[in-house]
Amino acid sequence: MDIVVFGAGSLGSLVGGLLARSHDVTLVAREPHASVVAEDGLQITGTLEETANPDARADGADLEADIAVVTVKSYATEDAARTLATGTFEAALSLQNGMGNEETLAEHLSCPVLAGTATYGAILEEPGVVTCTGLGELVLGARDGGPSPVADRVGEAFSRSGLETIVSSSMPHRLWEKLAVNAAINPVTALADAPNGAVLEDPLRDLSRAAARETARLARANGVSLANREALAALESVATTTATNASSMRQDVRAGKRTEIDAINGYVCDRAAACGLAVSTNQTLAALVRAWERETLDGR
Repeated sequence: MDIVVFGAGSLGSLVGGLLARSHDVTLVAREPHASVVAEDGLQITGTLEETANPDARADGADLEADIAVVTVKSYATEDAARTLATGTFEAALSLQNGMGNEETLAEHLSCPVLAGTATYGAILEEPGVVTCTGLGELVLGARDGGPSPVADRVGEAFSRSGLETIVSSSMPHRLWEKLAVNAAINPVTALADAPNGAVLEDPLRDLSRAAARETARLARANGVSLANREALAALESVATTTATNASSMRQDVRAGKRTEIDAINGYVCDRAAACGLAVSTNQTLAALVRAWERETLDGR
C-alpha cells in the first residue's frame, strides 16, 4: 500500500516509520527533519529500536497514494486539507487530537475520511530521530460509525506492519471518550508541568475527573452514550499506562508553542454553549491555557 503521512512530527514519524516495514511510505514533515530522513533514514529509539527508510519531503502538494494519514496539530487541519486536496487519495485517516478534524478534512477531500485514535507514545528528539515512549494501539473506522470496507482494508494493512490496530464500528463513542481523556489530562498536566500520572493523585485528581465528567455529559447531550464511569475509567487507564509521559500539550507549553486547546477543552466549551450545558471546569482550563498562549506567544 502507498501511504502518505502528512504532518510527520512525533506521532506521525513513529507511525510512518513502523508502516514502512511493509509499505511504501512518504513522510511530509518540516525541515530539517524531512531532509535528514530522506538522506539518512529515520531512527526509532526507546521502547522500539530500529531504522526505517521512508521517503520524506517538506512539500505535501500533488501527492498520490492509497491513503493519507493526517497527524498535524488540530489548528493546522484546514491548511493540511487544502494541500492534500491538490493530490489524489483513495482514503484519508485522521490520527489527531481534539474534535472536528474529520469534518474539516471531508469538506476539502473527495475521498472517504476515516476517524482514528492512537495511544502510542512518541517524542521527536531531533531531526531524523523519534523516540517511542510507550506501545499502544490504533483504533480506526468510519467517522460516523458503522461498518466500513475501507477501514477494514486500512486496518489490515496497518496490522501487517506490526502496529496494534483495531477496526471499530463505534468511532463517535471512541472519539468522545478520547476527548474526555484529553480534556482531563492535557491542560492539567501542561499548567502544572507534571507527568500524566499526576492526575491520578491529589491535588489534580478532582480537577481532571471533573473535566472528564463534563465532557461525558456533553457527549450524551450530543447523542453519544458515554457514561461518566466509562470516561473516568478511560482517564484512569490512560493516565496509568502513560504515567511517566509528558502530554502533547505539556510538550507544547514547554517548547513555547501553540497548543490544541481550542480543539479539546475549547471544543467542549463551544458545544456546551450550543446545548445550554454548564462546563465550568473546562471553561477554566481553556481560559488559563489561552491566557498563557496570549502572554507567551502574542508577546513575541
